[in-house]
Amino acid sequence: MKIVVVGTGYVGLVTGTCFADVGIDVTCIDVNKEKIDNLNKGIIPIYEPGLEQMVHRNVQKDRLHFATKLKDVLEGADVVFSAVGTPPDEDGSADLKYVLEVAREVGRHMEDYKLVVTKSTVPVGTAAKVRKALQEELDKRGVNIQFDVASNPEFLKEGDAINDFLKPDRIVVGTESKKAEDIMAKLYKPFTMNGHPVIFMDVPSAEMTKYAANSMLATKISFMNDIANLCEVVGADVNMVRKGIGTDSRIGRKFIYPGIGYGGSCFPKDVKALIRTANEYKYKLRVLQAVEDVNETQKSVLFNKAMKYFGDDLSGKTFGLWGLSFKPQTDDMREAPALVLIDKLLEAGANVKAYDPVAMDEAKRRLGEDKVELAKDQYEALIDVDALMIATEWSEFKYPNFNVIKKLMKKPVIFDGRNVYDIEEMRDLGFNYFCIGIDTTKK
Repeated sequence: MKIVVVGTGYVGLVTGTCFADVGIDVTCIDVNKEKIDNLNKGIIPIYEPGLEQMVHRNVQKDRLHFATKLKDVLEGADVVFSAVGTPPDEDGSADLKYVLEVAREVGRHMEDYKLVVTKSTVPVGTAAKVRKALQEELDKRGVNIQFDVASNPEFLKEGDAINDFLKPDRIVVGTESKKAEDIMAKLYKPFTMNGHPVIFMDVPSAEMTKYAANSMLATKISFMNDIANLCEVVGADVNMVRKGIGTDSRIGRKFIYPGIGYGGSCFPKDVKALIRTANEYKYKLRVLQAVEDVNETQKSVLFNKAMKYFGDDLSGKTFGLWGLSFKPQTDDMREAPALVLIDKLLEAGANVKAYDPVAMDEAKRRLGEDKVELAKDQYEALIDVDALMIATEWSEFKYPNFNVIKKLMKKPVIFDGRNVYDIEEMRDLGFNYFCIGIDTTKK
């Protein structure tokens, strides 16, 4: 088989590379010539564990190719995956202009049957718009060429995307015809031979499944953060509560770790988009609106703790910040809680020294050179600071040299937004330690 993947972001590049790794001829398209030139040189635009080696391997085996023009590679392609961005509009709805432009481009240049598959996260009803846009281009040409549109939402975790693709919990495919279903079944056969199921359904249901899945995970996070905040007030220990409910098989242990809110390219955008979709149909998603409200509030928790500790005056104070990406194992800072924290600290007149294991280049791009001081390592970020704040639970932050930390800092104060450390150990070491969901001021 031969496929084309349009878009070389997290979804597109991982999708194309993993398909190539099982022997499929893949061409990845992106209008960004610099990005494509770099990919052809072996320079990967994103940080994703294992991806660089896989790209190099499949390029060398002549199974993975990169180009800038879709029309040049359509001939002979069986499937065109649309994995372009769907950024949120100001009203929270997903912007489909790139998705629809891919459909139009296919319609302008296709000469035989194509299966067009939306891989991007798109609202219910997008496939119908894709079909309409493609058909309009065929009508302009005065040609009658058969095509199908399908939905194949991705369920990839940044930081573990390759493993998620190669060993998926499930593969969701929405189709409109038996022919499209057969093509998708053949395409995913290498992944289903090990027992990973393909769940075929209608297209609107597939589109909704993606939003429902992300919204459920976001709900678990916000619920646990809400419970954590209550635990601090009533004197309960959220870590004990988490263990108590996580052993219930109906709830499970995943996504119930308290923290300072979710970020990234998926959860914030998808929750907003689903709320907007419901509003368009005059239905109010009250639970999801609360999920979003709790998450936005949670991003300010560490700042509020600092204000309380320092007496509502942070002017002239300097904070060391560990972690800038929205989660470990990625350099993605989109909607990262650390960004909200930095803005609030700076607005309060404080200074920030920040460090992240892989997101420093992204931080320079987003924050510039003057907004915060970007440290060379985690310890440099603590020199003469009034407190340490932890925004991302990178592994290298879990077992630092606390003796060195105390010597570097002005005061032994830690605001832990990810509950990385043990409270009793921090007390024994002489730190004033504050975390999420536990009143650490009580002995």
